[in-house]
Amino acid sequence: MKIMVLAKQVPDTWQERTLDMETGMLVRDGAAEPVPDEISERVMEVALQYKDSGADVEIVAMTMGPEDATKTLRKMLAMGADAAVHVADDALAGSDAVQTARVLAAAIEKEGADLVLAGNLATDGSTGVVPAMLAELLDRPYLPHAEALEISESEVVGTVVTEDADLRAAVALPAVVGLTEKTAEPRFPNFKNIMAAKKKPLTDYCLADLGIVAGPVEAEYRSVMVSANARPEKQAGPKVVDDGTAAEQLAAFLAENRLI
Repeated sequence: MKIMVLAKQVPDTWQERTLDMETGMLVRDGAAEPVPDEISERVMEVALQYKDSGADVEIVAMTMGPEDATKTLRKMLAMGADAAVHVADDALAGSDAVQTARVLAAAIEKEGADLVLAGNLATDGSTGVVPAMLAELLDRPYLPHAEALEISESEVVGTVVTEDADLRAAVALPAVVGLTEKTAEPRFPNFKNIMAAKKKPLTDYCLADLGIVAGPVEAEYRSVMVSANARPEKQAGPKVVDDGTAAEQLAAFLAENRLI
């Protein structure tokens, strides 16, 4: 079996992230360091646990991103992936979810995979639609927002949490699965695996290699930001000095702001 794990490189959520006030896009070369999205590491852990169980499986990590996105793939390889695929092309910069899904689908078809695992929501765009789009483009069943995944040679079974119930659902392979952040706790790569990752195969594809044209220019419909305002600086609130009337001042403040 071949499992394709989709990974994404994002600005570190623990650091300050900013938007370009002209384009409305996330600034990816700013102060925040680019790192693998945490949910990508959790998804990789699911695939690795299945392999650790003794299954005959090849795990391939794939990302679409700029040249330095290989850092994320090397992290996936150090965790235990067998190989990696990097799709990079200048024409893809600023691609929306539709164009991203088209490119990833083409790469998956070129590589071949019995099972595609992805995080259901990235921490940068937070569109939450790419895995479903992939399933549609690849004409495969889709298991959405899954937790507690069980993989076999013929199907995958997972828990889908809804407002009314927790459902156990199964889809036959080949399939696409979107996993939540509750799916697994990722392992920490040891020194031996970090060194071994440098020798594992990492394949680079551009749009010509995939035989498609894609990117913002090729989009039939595009959302364009027409205006933006920077977030105002936080203003200090009133300071209550206890001169014997602190309780009255606090009550007056709460009443003025309709908090009581």
